[in-house]
Amino acid sequence: MKIVGPLLRGATYRRGVYLLLGGVLALPYALLAGLFWRAWADPAAARVTLLLLMLGSGLIGLVPAFLRGTRALEIAAARWLLDVDLPEPLPDAGPEGRETRLRGALWFTLHLAIGGLVTSGVLIVVPIAASVETQPLIAALGVVLVVALMYAVAGLGALASVMAPVLLGPSATERIAALEAHATKLAERNRLARELHDSVGHALTVTTLQAAAARELLATDPAFARRALQAIEDTGRAAMDDLDHVLGVLRESAAATEPHRTLEQLDRLLADTRATGVTVEAHVEGSMSALPGAASREGYRIVQESLTNALRHAGKVPVTVHIGVSTVALDIEVVNPLPHKVSTKKGRGLDGMRERVTLLGGTLSVGPEGGRWRVAASLPVKT
Repeated sequence: MKIVGPLLRGATYRRGVYLLLGGVLALPYALLAGLFWRAWADPAAARVTLLLLMLGSGLIGLVPAFLRGTRALEIAAARWLLDVDLPEPLPDAGPEGRETRLRGALWFTLHLAIGGLVTSGVLIVVPIAASVETQPLIAALGVVLVVALMYAVAGLGALASVMAPVLLGPSATERIAALEAHATKLAERNRLARELHDSVGHALTVTTLQAAAARELLATDPAFARRALQAIEDTGRAAMDDLDHVLGVLRESAAATEPHRTLEQLDRLLADTRATGVTVEAHVEGSMSALPGAASREGYRIVQESLTNALRHAGKVPVTVHIGVSTVALDIEVVNPLPHKVSTKKGRGLDGMRERVTLLGGTLSVGPEGGRWRVAASLPVKT
């Protein structure tokens, strides 16, 4: 059964089709070579002119072997017919290196050469095997040759499936580029997750507390309830802007622009938090406008996440925010009383905060201290 196994596998015939495609591609080269051979055999032919034509035709015939499109087609055909796992060429990988082009050209040449041999074998042995009515003995020999040819096709196809990843697979440079692209994509996904958590998470926390406060004071303090509802609307719109940005990036929309909220919008952030009924005391030293963009953006996110955590875990307790801007650092401190019941649920906010601070080369301290929950961050200022 093992002997006839190759003849019973579908992979053998798919690989045979792949080899026959090489023979079809080799046909124009074979016809052109035949024409030159006949012309060269003519004693009256101009040998020098014919030699120049042969050299020119040979150079032109080599061009397809080095084309990027040819390699892409060979990869697609090998993937479908040889059952090999070959990655798609990176669309933004830039020009192919010399090694990749040479490997692709070598594969194309081997494909045409082996395919030409297989096609020639088919054209020779099939008519012999078909002559059973006129020449039975020769037909029997032809059947043997057909079986031998099928085994040869099975062996050559198996060899092609082994060599395809070597000659058509990515080079070391392409593998590094693919890994870098994958790492970049993961980093972008993590950044978007932090943005979504910080902005939308803060908005949901604030609007929940504002809605609860508005419901409690709707009858006794309608003015406060209206302000709370207005704050809910404004916070929701801001969260929608952030969400639109994240969805736009995920859809790879060229029109997507990142919302740049910085510490210059700190007053708006504090006002939204105070609208929930929480007392927020802020102390700012230095000029926010003097901060570099990266430090100001990440500083805003740190304050936002700290206020969100205070609202979510401690409730309506007074919060104190200290911000100091100097020529060398941006120092942020957010302090609030510890809640009576400490939550054991681990969120993503603190991890995202640590990532932001680490990326900018700063330091972060988070935890209980003297009956208070304290968040202290220091970001270097590089102007």
